[in-house]
Amino acid sequence: MSLTNKINEDIKKAMLAREKDKLEALRAIKSALLLALTSEGGASVTEQDEIRLLQKLVKQRREAADIYAEQQRPELAEVERYQAEIISTYLPEQMSREEIVRKVEAIIISTGANGIKDMGKVMAIAGEQLAGKADNKTLASIIKEALGQK
Repeated sequence: MSLTNKINEDIKKAMLAREKDKLEALRAIKSALLLALTSEGGASVTEQDEIRLLQKLVKQRREAADIYAEQQRPELAEVERYQAEIISTYLPEQMSREEIVRKVEAIIISTGANGIKDMGKVMAIAGEQLAGKADNKTLASIIKEALGQK
């Protein structure tokens, strides 16, 4: 089942269950998917594009929650965190830090990277291979750490 169909089904279920906050998060996903479809000129959105889109939505919600928390608005921060949690359920299973480290080390060996100057090359391959399975911020810090030791 495509992500769009799954979201539509979940929107119906949330409407029937009267889950207002969940419905809001699902509608945000649907809106972002529709915008992506129309901006591509009617071309289909790939699974990798969907993952990037979902990651972006989760990141936006978490950043907004942090801002609300800084401004002593816990009720708004909680709504944003809840929506980030709902959206992240549609992302693939996240890898543990140890798994990411192993993958990055394998990529470094295969590319022959031997210093921080090769970070872009390693980051490009790692970003492609671990799309949706690892947060880019975490990935970048692990790559810097690994290349800094060389």
